[in-house]
Amino acid sequence: MRSASALHRLLDVLPVFDGDRRITTRFTLIPGSDFDIDALAALDRSGARTLSWDEAVRTRHDLILAASPKGALRRLAGPRALLPHGAGFNKSIADDGSAGVPSGLDPHYLLPGGEPLADLHALAHDEQVRRLAKHNSPAHARRAAVVGDPTLDRLIASEPLRAEFRDAIGTGPRTLLVLTSTWGPESLLARRPGLPTDLCTLLPHDSFQVALALHPNAYSRTGGLDLSRGLAPALAAGLVLPRPYEEWAALLVAADAVVTDHGSTALYAAALGHPVINAYDGGHELLPDSPMAQLLAAVPRLPAATELPDALRAALALDTRGPASRAFSHRGQALSLLRRHLYRLLELSPPNGPLEARAFPPPTVVPARPRAFAVRAEVSEDRIGLERFPPHTRESVHHVAAEYPGAGLRETQSAAVLWRRADGSPHAHATAWTAGGWTARVLADAQSCRTAVAVLTRRRCLLRHRTAGAVSLRIVPHHEAGRVSYADPTAVASAVHAWLSRNTAHPLPVSLLCDTGPISVRVDLARADADDLDYEF
Repeated sequence: MRSASALHRLLDVLPVFDGDRRITTRFTLIPGSDFDIDALAALDRSGARTLSWDEAVRTRHDLILAASPKGALRRLAGPRALLPHGAGFNKSIADDGSAGVPSGLDPHYLLPGGEPLADLHALAHDEQVRRLAKHNSPAHARRAAVVGDPTLDRLIASEPLRAEFRDAIGTGPRTLLVLTSTWGPESLLARRPGLPTDLCTLLPHDSFQVALALHPNAYSRTGGLDLSRGLAPALAAGLVLPRPYEEWAALLVAADAVVTDHGSTALYAAALGHPVINAYDGGHELLPDSPMAQLLAAVPRLPAATELPDALRAALALDTRGPASRAFSHRGQALSLLRRHLYRLLELSPPNGPLEARAFPPPTVVPARPRAFAVRAEVSEDRIGLERFPPHTRESVHHVAAEYPGAGLRETQSAAVLWRRADGSPHAHATAWTAGGWTARVLADAQSCRTAVAVLTRRRCLLRHRTAGAVSLRIVPHHEAGRVSYADPTAVASAVHAWLSRNTAHPLPVSLLCDTGPISVRVDLARADADDLDYEF
């Protein structure tokens, strides 16, 4: 292996050897890649055993499994099986091999010294065999086998877990928009570095969740520290940044739509039937007749973040599975077909029994929960429509709402609504505010605050308004098709604040309807009861 992306593909196919005690696997790092640092870290996390490069070169191997033809792979002795580490062979990389030839099919690497490098090319589609023969020789096609794509099979196996994946990152009823960025100068993050922040700023927080899936090489080249620093405004607004192994795939399964450059990740999204939006600004890397070029030509473009709603509507009307069909075949069979060919090279009989692709695990990344919002509210009798944006938005808004004291000083000093969520203390010796005591203290200390809110549970809040006094809120979740969806209680509290601004003398109890994003929830207001006032949090 030469990079983390190559390692990830190898880990996806290793289950072909499951249950076979005759097989011992060892990994070695082929020197010379700019992206080898993260490969070593990923290898360590996998628990795999390694050989030094010098030892690997001295040893005769029964099978060499690689996901890139580059580097000194030819120095390893033994039959070689070559896998693609992406989908579709869509790009030609400047100053790397032959100009205009797909990376991964380049005779500069596949025919070193005029001799074929690989004994087996395990490809995903017949079209790739034809391209292999075109750019190399018909003899190469005889060394190719169409086995399908093991990563796609894992994605398909993960589809029943879609709801679990969305729950893991707190998507709820919102639209999950996943941005995918490959690496290099023509990537989305290189060409449009502000797009994640722009979308997090423009899209209402209770309607959309935004994620950014980066190519492992982007992580390796930039580093996690600089990535987090550059994306800080978007991360603070709730951007989900999955890890480059497996989490990106879980988010792709969970996605409602994908915004992409020319990287092949979007082909997987298209194969799952997800709407795809083209944010590639052109260049020299994308090959015009590749599956990815055909996909991008078929889907709507996103010239700017402000045009996302129109592009999304257009994308939802298209079926992307047709363009993706040129990149994949033998869906669900990749491991079984690959096992047959690898054991032929090993000169062993394969184990009996079927092989099934393993689903990806749920994501463990926890997106930041925004600590302040600019809130737009429209009150119509007993109904309130609400949209929330980052506090630096240019939208015309009704008020600022902020977590107290978690938000920044600027936000808490200007906020009309201050909230705090109940969190149990892990300590045996502790002191605690009551909800009634805390809300009263906040109104006494923060002169610009009009409403203080203690969020007790996701169905229950104590709200104290300067004029209307202490009010208990009971939030009824949205029910649809056997599923229950909850609105963020801090959004409901902002809606109630907007309503009280117009109806301070309205008698209680009263029932209101709050529209937050795609759902509507009922909230019942009553004079605060002792249970809420004395609730410790």
